[in-house]
Amino acid sequence: MISKKMEEALNLQINKEMYSAYLYLAMSAQCTEMVLDGVAKWFMVQYHEEMFHAMKIYNYIHDQGGTVKLQAIEAPKEKFSSVKGMFEKTLEHEKTVTASIKSLVDLAKKEDDPATEIFLQWYVTEQVEEEKNAMDILQKLQMLGKEEGPGMFQFDAALGSRKLSVPSDFSEKLAD
Repeated sequence: MISKKMEEALNLQINKEMYSAYLYLAMSAQCTEMVLDGVAKWFMVQYHEEMFHAMKIYNYIHDQGGTVKLQAIEAPKEKFSSVKGMFEKTLEHEKTVTASIKSLVDLAKKEDDPATEIFLQWYVTEQVEEEKNAMDILQKLQMLGKEEGPGMFQFDAALGSRKLSVPSDFSEKLAD
């Protein structure tokens, strides 16, 4: 069983993960409007990953005898003038999520909740990957120099090769 305080914190994290999904869905839509289908696909895959993150917590709360309490998801407010701006926002956002996960780990330690602390280690590792991906893409955009011409065409194609590596059907229990 998890404490009420941990349950509330995990429910808030579900909201944050769903906001992340919503943010990346908005970025995907904007890239589609910019006719950058590969970048749009990258963000759509990111959307699915964030929903997977939310659903893992959803299932964990239930597995621990808790109650899932969904909250309103804030609409993303920004429109971006460039792909680079989107990935700068992605890195900034993922750093915020990393801080949130760290706070959850700290709370699990404080609550003497080793099960939740162990569960959250998956997210700690995942956030290292999330930040690295955004940093790598920003470095490639820096090398590209400008967001037009054949270089951008190749960049768009490269990002379009990303494949979804997590389940997207949440009607079944998620495997770890």
